[in-house]
Amino acid sequence: MLNIVLFEPEIPGNTGNIMRTCVATNTCLHLIKPLGFSLDDKYIKRSGVNYIEKCEFKVYENIEDFFSKNKGEYFFLTRYGHKPHTSFDYSNKEENIYFFLGKESTGIPRSILKPFIDRCMRIPMTSNVRALNVSNAAAIIIYEALRQQNYNDLLLDEPHKSKTFIEEA
Repeated sequence: MLNIVLFEPEIPGNTGNIMRTCVATNTCLHLIKPLGFSLDDKYIKRSGVNYIEKCEFKVYENIEDFFSKNKGEYFFLTRYGHKPHTSFDYSNKEENIYFFLGKESTGIPRSILKPFIDRCMRIPMTSNVRALNVSNAAAIIIYEALRQQNYNDLLLDEPHKSKTFIEEA
């Protein structure tokens, strides 16, 4: 199973967007407190539209609480990573894979990253940008993992339209 872990997220709109991506990809979301917003926040609901109630998510008091309850392969998305996100193998569908993203203002603390330095990655980008928006980064990494897993039974065609919809226009 694929999982997104948000370490102390601060911006409700980003979390709402990530919730929507999680629903679209059958990905579980893990939120590590403190949160910079209430889960009832109107901005989360606006970003997640009407998909939030379908999002599987769990909330943890702190990082130790998360680690004690979740085992699997951990990967950390950080601007300090030296390997591209595409250099890792996420193809094992039997393994729980967790992608950690840090809070918008400061990322993931070095004390958490240090034991996992070989699992720290960076999405390649120009020197003009320090980091991508966290919701964009979450989508990029989830879809790379899904690509490696051949999209895990996700729909490749729009379910509500004829396969010849464009041709009929």
